[in-house]
Amino acid sequence: MESNMHGWITLFAPLAMLAGAVVPFQAGANAALGRNLGHPLWATLASLAVSAVLASLLMLVWRVPAPDVHLAVRGPGWSWLGGAAGVFYITAALMLAPRMGSGPFMAAVIGGQMLAALAIDRYGLLGFAVKHISPLHWAGAGLVVAGVVLTQIANSRTA
Repeated sequence: MESNMHGWITLFAPLAMLAGAVVPFQAGANAALGRNLGHPLWATLASLAVSAVLASLLMLVWRVPAPDVHLAVRGPGWSWLGGAAGVFYITAALMLAPRMGSGPFMAAVIGGQMLAALAIDRYGLLGFAVKHISPLHWAGAGLVVAGVVLTQIANSRTA
């Protein structure tokens, strides 16, 4: 268990933080693209098209085998909603981040992610294992939500 925890701290957490650090840049780049294309939904479509091309190239480089379509179709219907969630997030970021500012927008996103993640873990949603959510988990989420509130207050005072 100890070596597993060490691996998580030294590899997984920094990679997850790097993935999180990319998100504000994605929101800013997509917002600029939306302005250049004339509408946020064009930027959403362009962003997802770039994602599809890059993912396809990675699959070619890594020689990822074709999926078994029969298995995919037999899976739970909700498993296909990730694309819809991506469209919702990208479009919301395009429309809200320029108005709210990157920091307040990301704080709100992280607050929503934290609360949803606790519910997913607590109830074992989406195929995740059920996890006990301790008072410390709730306290951490409460601090994140408090951060959201504080960034929104600060944002409204500087607007």
